[in-house]
Amino acid sequence: MSWLLEVFVTLLGLAVGSFLNVCIYRLPLGKSLAYPPSACTDCGRALRWFENVPVVAWLALGGRCRSCQASISPVYPLVEAFTGLLFWWAWRLYDPGWLFVSHVTFGCALVVLFVIDLRHRILPNVITLPGIVLGLLFSVVNPPGWVSSLIGIVLGGLIPYVIAVTYERLRGVEGLGMGDVKMLAMIGAFLGWPLMIVTLVLASFMGSVVGVGMMVGRRGGMKYELPFGTFLTLASFVALLVGPQILSWYLGYF
Repeated sequence: MSWLLEVFVTLLGLAVGSFLNVCIYRLPLGKSLAYPPSACTDCGRALRWFENVPVVAWLALGGRCRSCQASISPVYPLVEAFTGLLFWWAWRLYDPGWLFVSHVTFGCALVVLFVIDLRHRILPNVITLPGIVLGLLFSVVNPPGWVSSLIGIVLGGLIPYVIAVTYERLRGVEGLGMGDVKMLAMIGAFLGWPLMIVTLVLASFMGSVVGVGMMVGRRGGMKYELPFGTFLTLASFVALLVGPQILSWYLGYF
């Protein structure tokens, strides 16, 4: 029966991933998530139920609309497949319980923020602000505990805010958006303050490496706007997987 449950959870994750695609497309446009039904973004034809089957429909259609033959972005099946993998991984790691619910909720929020920030350079409040509240509520019954979660919210919001204000006053331009501040506070709510620090350090390192690489390749300058939320997402998943080990390794030098 265990493998049947794993299959069910994975299929549930694929279905949730399909909904995340709706969020990714509609939230930046200010559209309702419930209405109208899913349709081709080019010709506007409403999709039939079999065209909404996660991953399989995209493969069967060859990545094109059945009517107008417009190309359908591979981001759609990738989001669905990753979310299915996320659900399966969390189930194997935590089994049924609030920790499973907490981590898949956090993971889904990160997926939406990752793609939206990469595409539009925004991190919607409708994801980050409820995420802060949910992370704190989950921490009452889950690790890291509500104290660490609350400290993570405060530090996660305060540290990037101070950096953003200082940078703007010194350079006269915005270096870090308030969306990043709220996202890091959400990360602190779910992961607690130690892993929030790990996430911030890792994301800053990733951003620096990519930024320097772009300048060396002459594809961006000092004022090129990097989507820091995407780096925060990647660093958050690393912190979830091996964050405690990174902390133990670092603290072992002291």
